[in-house]
Amino acid sequence: MADTVGVTTDDEAPGGAGSLRRTLSFRDLVVYGLLFIAPMAPVGIFGTLQATSHGAITAVYAVATVAMAFTAYSYAQMVRVAPKAGSVYAYARAGLGEGAGFVAGWMAMLDYLLIPAVAYLFSGIALHALVPQVHQWVWTAVAVVVTTLLNLWGVRTAAVVGVAVLALEIAVLVVFVVAAVWALVAHGAQRGWAVPLTGEGGFSLDAVLAAVSVAVLSYLGFDAIASFAEEASGGSRRVARAVVTCLVVAGVLFAVQTYLAALLAPMSAAELAAKPGEQGAAFYTTVDAAVGGWLHDLVAVSKAIGAAFAALAGQAAAGRLLFAMARDRRLPGAMAKVDAGSGVPRRALLGAALVTLVAAVWAATRDDGLDRLSSIVNVGALTAFALLHASVIGWFRIRRREGASGVLRHVVVPLAGLAVVVAVVVEASGTAQAVGAVWLAVGLGVLAVQYARRARAGAAGG
Repeated sequence: MADTVGVTTDDEAPGGAGSLRRTLSFRDLVVYGLLFIAPMAPVGIFGTLQATSHGAITAVYAVATVAMAFTAYSYAQMVRVAPKAGSVYAYARAGLGEGAGFVAGWMAMLDYLLIPAVAYLFSGIALHALVPQVHQWVWTAVAVVVTTLLNLWGVRTAAVVGVAVLALEIAVLVVFVVAAVWALVAHGAQRGWAVPLTGEGGFSLDAVLAAVSVAVLSYLGFDAIASFAEEASGGSRRVARAVVTCLVVAGVLFAVQTYLAALLAPMSAAELAAKPGEQGAAFYTTVDAAVGGWLHDLVAVSKAIGAAFAALAGQAAAGRLLFAMARDRRLPGAMAKVDAGSGVPRRALLGAALVTLVAAVWAATRDDGLDRLSSIVNVGALTAFALLHASVIGWFRIRRREGASGVLRHVVVPLAGLAVVVAVVVEASGTAQAVGAVWLAVGLGVLAVQYARRARAGAAGG
C-alpha cells in the first residue's frame, strides 16, 4: 500500500474545496507553538524535577532540549516531504505507508484531544482558586467555550488573540526574572550558583536522566506547528524553521526560570524528595518566600489565562488532524469540510472540542481528575514521535534509496530520537502505558475493519 500514497514534495498544499487557506506567518506559527507549550510550563513540575535530579534542574532542561531537538529535526525533514495538515499522520503515511500513517494519526489524536483537556482543567482550577464561589467545572467549561469560539472565528483571529496572550505570559515571566534577580542581589542565593547545573552534593547522571524523562513532557506542543502546514504562507520551509525556533526559544525560557527559581528555593532537593506533598507548590513557595504574595497571584492569573490558550492551540491542532484523516477517508467524511466563511475545518474543530469538553469537565468534577488525565496524555504523542522518526528512515533511505551521504541526517539522527522516545515511554506510568496500549488496540481494530471493507469493495468491483 505504501507505493500508492500520494506525496506533495513542493511548497504548495493541494488545492480545491478540501484545502485550507494560507494565512499564517512565521510569527503566527511560533506563537501557536509557544502557546501550546506555555512559556512557564516548568512551574507545575518544578518541585518534582528538583527532587528527582538532586537539584540539577537547569541541566535537566538543557538535556531535554537537546533530546527533543532530534524530534524537531525529524519534523523539519518530513514537513518538506508532506506539507499537509495532519502533521505526523501525513508524514508516517508518506514514509511508511497508509497503515502506519493511520496508526500515527490515531495515537497523536489521543494526545491532541487530552492535552487541551488538561490545560482547560488547569485554567478551571486556577480560576476557581481566584473566585471560589464558582465551581471549577464551570470555569473549565467556560474556558472551552470561549476558546472554541475563537478557533471557529478563523485561524487569523485566533492567532492575533494568541499574540496578546503570549505577550502577557512573557511579560509575567519577565517580571519574575527581574524580581528574582533583585532578590538575589538584595539577599543572595540559597545555594551555590552552579548547583542548578551540577546538583546538590555532586552531579548524578542517572538522576538527571530520570528527570529528563519527565521534563520532555513540558515540550509537547511544539509539534502542533506542523499541523498548520497547509495554512502557512511561505511553504514548508517556514514551518520547519518555526518548529525548530519554537523548541529553542522554549528551551531558553525554561532554563532561565528554573535556574533562578532553584537559586532562590527555600527547600533543598533532599527536603523536597522527603516531602512529596510539597513538590507541586514548590515554585509558588519559592516566589512567596523570595519576592512576595503579589507575584504568586500574578503568576497564578497568568497560568489560568495561559492554560486556556494553550488548549486553544491544541484544539486547533486536533481539528487539523481530524480534518486530514477525514479527507483521506480514515474518519467520517463530514469532518473534511472547510467552512467557506472562516476557512477552518468547522466540523472537525467542533468534534475535537466536544471530546475535550467532556474529558475536561469530567476531570473537573473528580478529586483525582487531574492525576488521571495527566497520567495518560503523553503516550499517544510519544508513540507518534516514534513513527515520525521511523518515517524519516522509511522515506529517505527505503523509498528514495538515498546514498551514503545522508546516513547521519536520515538514519543516525532519527534513530537517536527514537531511542529518546522509547526511554521516555519506558519511564511512563503503568496507567499511561495501559491506556496507550488499549487505544492502540482499538486503532488497529478500526484499521482492520477499514481494510476488510476495502477488500470486499474490491472483490465486488472485480
